Amino acid sequence: MSRFAPLRRPSGWVAAVVAVAFAAWVLFLADGTPAGPAVDDPGRFMVTVLDGVTFAGLLFVAASGFTLIFGLMRTVNMVHGSLFLLAAYIAIRVQETMVGRSRNIVPADVGVLDWVVPLLVGAGVAAVLGLLVQQVFLQWNEGQEMRQTMVTLAITVVLADQMLREFGGLARRMVWPGAATHFLSIAGERYPTTRLFMLALAVLVGVLLWLWLTRTSVGMIIRAGVDDRQMVRGLGINIRRVFALTFLAGSFLAGVGGVMGASFAGAAPGTDGSWLLNALIVVIIGGLGSLRGAAAGSLLYGTVVAFSPAYLPSQYSYYAIIMTFGLLALVLAVRPYGLFGRPA
Repeated sequence: MSRFAPLRRPSGWVAAVVAVAFAAWVLFLADGTPAGPAVDDPGRFMVTVLDGVTFAGLLFVAASGFTLIFGLMRTVNMVHGSLFLLAAYIAIRVQETMVGRSRNIVPADVGVLDWVVPLLVGAGVAAVLGLLVQQVFLQWNEGQEMRQTMVTLAITVVLADQMLREFGGLARRMVWPGAATHFLSIAGERYPTTRLFMLALAVLVGVLLWLWLTRTSVGMIIRAGVDDRQMVRGLGINIRRVFALTFLAGSFLAGVGGVMGASFAGAAPGTDGSWLLNALIVVIIGGLGSLRGAAAGSLLYGTVVAFSPAYLPSQYSYYAIIMTFGLLALVLAVRPYGLFGRPA
């Protein structure tokens, strides 16, 4: 290991230099960008920071289920994006039924229960379907990553076709409850409270998930089973049942993320692939099997997504998407297993 230390140290310095250069550019040097230097327009800067943090909350919820299934269980589940989109579609339909109409729904028409109940229904359906996929298609080929990938990709194609047939090809949107739809004034800029509501939900999900994994016997068994399945089986614990529960929880979280995503940006064919990619990037940046890594990866990814279009020079703002992959390359150059990952 020592012979690789000289290679890692320069990588750390590169990351530090990039961070300092980024801060200096945003604060003082960003003339000719859509937002301008932060010292000249602090309101736009604060809004961009909040955009990054709140979007990171949504990323965390979407990726936390993927962290449980792919990161902890080492099960390749490409159906994650389909569960995300299916939960969104079901929640939208349930909300329309509860409100009493399918068009021109505004936040004033939506009570808290008109949002929470559809969320629970959509996430519950995603959880049951995810468990069914695990029991029927994935349980018998544990450790066969390529086979799991091909099987779950096939299921994704089938689900995409069925969702297109059932829900159509037009974009649809889950409407936030009226109680959460207001605006705040931040340094002269208007900011929607729905994004803060989304962040609060993400924090709640993160706290509950952390308590479950670290403060309950089931969570301890899950972490022990990931490290040494044979030892856990030797103690008389049914590891298959525990992993089924984990898959159920991960699929439920995918559904929660789907409903939040549909409220934030809508749901449409193709959304499943986009959010699967988002979850995968977050898990790779943070490290497999790490809840802290999922939170850190979401925050970094959300920051890059928010700051790139605002603080790149105006003539280059269409390159903002490339910055995401630059972040991925930089993190993997410094930490090959992700920020908080470790060798499998």
